[in-house]
Amino acid sequence: MKKTEKGLPLINIGFGNVVSASRVIAIVAPGSSPMKRLREEAGERGKLVDATQGRKTRAIIVTDSDHVILSALQTETITQRFQEE
Repeated sequence: MKKTEKGLPLINIGFGNVVSASRVIAIVAPGSSPMKRLREEAGERGKLVDATQGRKTRAIIVTDSDHVILSALQTETITQRFQEE
């Protein structure tokens, strides 16, 4: 886990992309129908961030600002990075 100059913890979600740990509400697997709908609706609202670099989506991160972030890392991997603090 990295910290910015202001001390905010950042979590690496793959390929050099980071997300503010304090803004994350949930990290979920993308396989279920509700998660597919969540992804589609976020895209329609302009709140979808694709950080997969063209790879398969393995985790969906939901933030308190209603953004949905797609990651190619497994949910377990991202969760471990949160717990490393």
